[in-house]
Amino acid sequence: MKKLLNTLYITTQSSYLHKDGETVAVRLEDRDLLRVPIHTLESIVCFGRVSMSPPMMGFCMERKVEVSFLSEHGEFWAGLRGPVTGNILLRRQQHLTAEDDPRAARIVQSIVLAKIANCQTVLMRAQRERAEPSEALDGAIRRLARSLEHLLAVEEPVERLRGLEGDAARTYFSVFDELIVAQKDGFIFQGRSRRPPLDAVNALLSFLYTLLVHDVVGALEAVGLDPYAGFLHACRPGRPSLALDVMEELRPILADRLALTLINRQQIKASGFRKLDSGAVAMDDVTRKEVLQAWQKRKLEEVTHPFVGESASIGLFPHLQALLLARHLRGDLDAYPALVWKS
Repeated sequence: MKKLLNTLYITTQSSYLHKDGETVAVRLEDRDLLRVPIHTLESIVCFGRVSMSPPMMGFCMERKVEVSFLSEHGEFWAGLRGPVTGNILLRRQQHLTAEDDPRAARIVQSIVLAKIANCQTVLMRAQRERAEPSEALDGAIRRLARSLEHLLAVEEPVERLRGLEGDAARTYFSVFDELIVAQKDGFIFQGRSRRPPLDAVNALLSFLYTLLVHDVVGALEAVGLDPYAGFLHACRPGRPSLALDVMEELRPILADRLALTLINRQQIKASGFRKLDSGAVAMDDVTRKEVLQAWQKRKLEEVTHPFVGESASIGLFPHLQALLLARHLRGDLDAYPALVWKS
C-alpha cells in the first residue's frame, strides 16, 4: 500500500525555498528556518508570497514531489508536476467513457449516491449529539433519504444526476448552521458562498476544500488518470473536473466534519477571520496554521476503508478511490465503488 508521506505547507510570507543537498531548505531573509529531507515529502504547498529557486523546482520534479502555489487566502494559482507517466490507454478509456453518457452516468450515480449518503451521515451524527432533536435536521435527513431511494431505483442521465446532486447540496447546506453548536455569535452560516467566501464558515470550508482538491489531483495523477476530464463536473479549461468529482464523496467526511470540529471545540476563533475590502472573508496566519495542523493530524487517523476492508490512514483515501476508479475504467471492477462512510 502507498505510504502516506508528508505535505510541507509554507505560510511564512517572503519565504524562499532552495535546494541544500538532499533537503528542501526554507529561507527567510538571511537565515534558514527549516530543512526537510526530500524523501519524506509527497508535495509542497506555498501560500502567498513564497518563491522557489529553479534548481529546487527541478529537484522536486525529479523526485516526484508536487508543488502548488496558492494565494494567501487559499485560492489556487499554479502547480508544478513532473512528466505525465500514466498509461495512455487508461486515459483514453477515461475520455471515451466521459463522452458516453450511459457509462458516465453509472459512475456519476455512484459518486452522487456516496455524497448524499455521507451528507446524511454528517447530519444524523449531529442529531444524535444534540441535547434536543432538531426538526430542521430531521426534515433534511428525510429529504436526503428520499433522494437516495430515487437514485437507487431509477437510472438517470448525467444532466439529471447533476440536478439531483445540486438539490441534495442545497438541502444539506440549508441546515449546516444547525451543526454549529459553539461560538454562534462569530460563526454564522446563512448559505454557501464560494467566490468569494462571505463569512468565516465559508472561508474555512473553501480553504479545506482547496487542500482536499490538491490531494485528489495528486492521487489521480499518481494512478495515471487525467484530473481534468470529469464525469459529474463538465470539462472546462483549467478546471480539474475529475478531481472535483471524486472530492464530492470525500468532502462531508474529510472537510466538513473537520470544520465543525474546529469550530465546536473552539480550536479556532472568529477573531482569526477578517473581512477584506472586496467583501471576502479570510483567515489570519495563526488560524491558517491551526487549520493546517488539524488537517495533517486528521489525515493520519487510521480507519478501515469500507470497500477495500483494510485499515488505512484517512489521507490515503483519495489514493484508494483513484485506484478503484482506474480499475473500473480498465474493466477490472464492474462498477466504481464510491466511498460511503460508515458512521
